[in-house]
Amino acid sequence: MGKRGNGEGSIYEHKKNGKKVGYRGAYLVHTAEGPKRCYVSGKTRDEVHDKLIEALGNRAQGFVFDTGSLKVGEYLVRWLEDSVRGTVRVSTYEVHRHMLQPHIVPALGHLKLKDLNPMHIRGFYREKLDSGLSAATVRKMHSILHKALKQAVLDGLVPRNVCEAVKPPKVKHKEITPLDREQAKALLKAASGDRLQALYVLAVHTGMREGELLGLKWEDVDLKHGMLRLRHALVREGGKTVLGDLKTPKSRRSVRLTTAALWRSFMPISPARKQQDHGVTLL
Repeated sequence: MGKRGNGEGSIYEHKKNGKKVGYRGAYLVHTAEGPKRCYVSGKTRDEVHDKLIEALGNRAQGFVFDTGSLKVGEYLVRWLEDSVRGTVRVSTYEVHRHMLQPHIVPALGHLKLKDLNPMHIRGFYREKLDSGLSAATVRKMHSILHKALKQAVLDGLVPRNVCEAVKPPKVKHKEITPLDREQAKALLKAASGDRLQALYVLAVHTGMREGELLGLKWEDVDLKHGMLRLRHALVREGGKTVLGDLKTPKSRRSVRLTTAALWRSFMPISPARKQQDHGVTLL
């Protein structure tokens, strides 16, 4: 097939060191810097023809996927700083950074963003699983990578999110065996008189998470109605322990106290002690 006019594309034999290695298709796109020649490649003329038709169709619809030499690592670092930082909790940002910097970027960062494909992603997951990382950790990497590439699609950098074609590893959830009645009684008996007795009582009677328990403040306690209002949690951010907001509206809730929890956690505390502790963590 010869070259066509008006940027309609062309297909020709692709050679390296004088030997035919396949076919290549070329077409023009108009960028902010002016017209640019782009390419698609394949082993057969028909394969390249189909790719060229798709590329020209995308161009006609205004979707110009011209990432040039942009590498996956460069894109992910920019995405982390431009799209993630400041839009999520610091602790969430730190999780993203920890997954990207020591894991995803070293493994995939050298690839061109436009060349990243599902096989690269699957191979990366297998490598991480074989190295001893848990399925839950690899699944978290999948979630972050999927989110980053979704943004790349929205920005017009790539035509599709290759993570859509990859299934993350399945996490086997361990069945939790809660304390039975006698075990709970033994725990509370052992904690009697301990400075954290109230924490153990609330943990047993409410089932609250550790961060929620440690994030309670006096203003969250309604002794009159026997309620706790959960609005904060103690979290790790930037290597420090801070009091942060709960992640979702569903997490912000009220918990009704049992009579035992109310008396054993709060009634022995004098008004003077309450005034002294006002504004700091309760437990």
